[in-house]
Amino acid sequence: MYLFRLILPSVAAGLVAFDSRPACGSANPAATVRTEEREFGRMPDGQTVKLFTLRNANGMTAKIMSRGATVTELMVPDREGKLANVVLGAESLDAYLNGFNAGASVKGRVANRIAYGRFTLDGTACQVTTNRAPHHIHGGKRGFDQVVWLGEALPAGAQESSVRFRYHSPDGEEGYPGTLDVAVVYTLTDDNELRLDYTATTDKATPVNLTNHAYFNLAGAGNGDVYGQVLWVAADQYTMFDDLLIPTGKLAGVKGTPLDFTVPTAIGARIDQFPPTNKGYDHNYVLRKDGNAFALAGWAYEPTSGRVMRAFTSEPGMQVFTAKRYFEKGQPVANVAGLKHNAFCFETQHYPDSVNHPNFPSTILRPGETFRSSTAYRFSAGDMPVR
Repeated sequence: MYLFRLILPSVAAGLVAFDSRPACGSANPAATVRTEEREFGRMPDGQTVKLFTLRNANGMTAKIMSRGATVTELMVPDREGKLANVVLGAESLDAYLNGFNAGASVKGRVANRIAYGRFTLDGTACQVTTNRAPHHIHGGKRGFDQVVWLGEALPAGAQESSVRFRYHSPDGEEGYPGTLDVAVVYTLTDDNELRLDYTATTDKATPVNLTNHAYFNLAGAGNGDVYGQVLWVAADQYTMFDDLLIPTGKLAGVKGTPLDFTVPTAIGARIDQFPPTNKGYDHNYVLRKDGNAFALAGWAYEPTSGRVMRAFTSEPGMQVFTAKRYFEKGQPVANVAGLKHNAFCFETQHYPDSVNHPNFPSTILRPGETFRSSTAYRFSAGDMPVR
């Protein structure tokens, strides 16, 4: 049995801490899981943005703010137990409001691209915002990464702590049909796993495709490029696309191309094989798994620190992306030679532009159904995995 204590903060600190500790006689009296909550800042319209800190028994922490349900910091131990932040993030809300766009935020209502912002749903033509002309990307001009979610710490478990974020997306927001109620629960476990569980319901048929756009650098955020970090991806195919990254509807094999990570390969090993106009990875991989089964999608390994990140998901695809700009202290810095690929993304999701390709797994959610999606990033440290 666990006892829950509410530790009242000082007025100046503005901090609420939820601390779950084993009761007397517990088999593991050293284990502690703790959740903290404080104000992170205020939006221009006065809305309060909260920051939640999840801690596990190994010293790992995850900080998540309610604007965009964004992970601002993820401290992970290396093979010597030293902690470093492995996601790009900013230290203040103002940095995000002033243009820092490499946040580990939830993207939606539909992540990735919709060609020309158009699709037909049940015989009705729909037009959503074209915020990357001439196409739509990541939910529009004011996608889910731009809004303030309602955040609440959940009661801590024996070996985990969680925070839930909820958002009410009104009918017509960014052109999407239907009112969508969406939630995401972030859970940090004593297995050094950060899990994201999404749910959503709607009152009208509408497309839904959610992901988190975290930029990872397993050597530590801002600690150089990621060319030497090794990837393995459970995918034999990818979705082919045109010059503006819109899928053609066809699948192609990765074998014999720079996209082949079926054998562990450093990110920088073949990156120079891409044309100068698209120097880097920004490709949707067709995961080698059955339907919505929760399975390993891929892993990344950083040799110097020994950090390993395994990504598990219920989604059919994963966008592998290398940051094409260098970020320093939360802001993009132009023309920094050799440093623009200083992070990579594992964006678990449905395929881009699925609404316009009937042969792709459907993203349509209907009334009476519940959208469910889960992704977990599990961290360890040591030698490179065998696969």
